[in-house]
Amino acid sequence: MASSPAASSPVASSPVGSSQATSSTPAGAVTVTIKDFKFGPATLTVAPGTAITVTNQDSAGHTLTAIAPHAGAFDTGLLEQGKSATITAPTAPGSYPFHCDVHPTMTGTLVVQ
Repeated sequence: MASSPAASSPVASSPVGSSQATSSTPAGAVTVTIKDFKFGPATLTVAPGTAITVTNQDSAGHTLTAIAPHAGAFDTGLLEQGKSATITAPTAPGSYPFHCDVHPTMTGTLVVQ
C-alpha cells in the first residue's frame, strides 16, 4: 500500500500478545502507526528495501528499534508525539523482531520476503 494522503494505512487495534493485525505489501512506501502504546500493524510483511514511515500518535515518545537477533538493522530514534521517521527494510529476507526502546513491552515483527 503506497503512503499518500489519499491512501489509508493499516492500523492494528489489538494489543501485542493477542490476535495481531498483519499487513502484507509489495515494494514501495508503507506506514506503521504508533497509537495507544501499540504498533499498527504489529506484524508487517514487506519486500526487501521497502521504505517504512513510522508515525507516533501517542502523547509519549516511542521508537521502533530492531532487536536480537537483528539488533541494529533499523531504528527510528525517539519519536515524540506527531513526529515521523522513515526506515528502510533490510535487503536480506527474514523475520526482524522490533520493540520500543522506551517501552520494551511494545513489540512487533517486520517480515522481509
